[in-house]
Amino acid sequence: MQIQIKDAGSTATVTMVGRLDISGAEVVALPLATLSGSKNGLFIDMAGVTFVASIGLRHLVAAAKAVGRRGGRLVLLNPNAAVAEVITTSGLADLLLIERDGASQS
Repeated sequence: MQIQIKDAGSTATVTMVGRLDISGAEVVALPLATLSGSKNGLFIDMAGVTFVASIGLRHLVAAAKAVGRRGGRLVLLNPNAAVAEVITTSGLADLLLIERDGASQS
């Protein structure tokens, strides 16, 4: 898993590329926790994520809840169909908002 972070003050965009499996989750855990504790808007560009496991979902959910407690929101940008299906079938679509090309798909 590779990540890039673009910090824009009260918001940040995290671009992920690779598999959000157990080893990928280790890479993103600390950056997501840090950003979700200080940002009002967290955008996760998931266009390059090819797989997501339950541990990856756990980190995304924890970040979404942390941002939400302060009135902010976490948005997943452009996940591929397989990743979006995992989020939807896991019952997390209401918490992990999905946007594609600027149109909300939540």
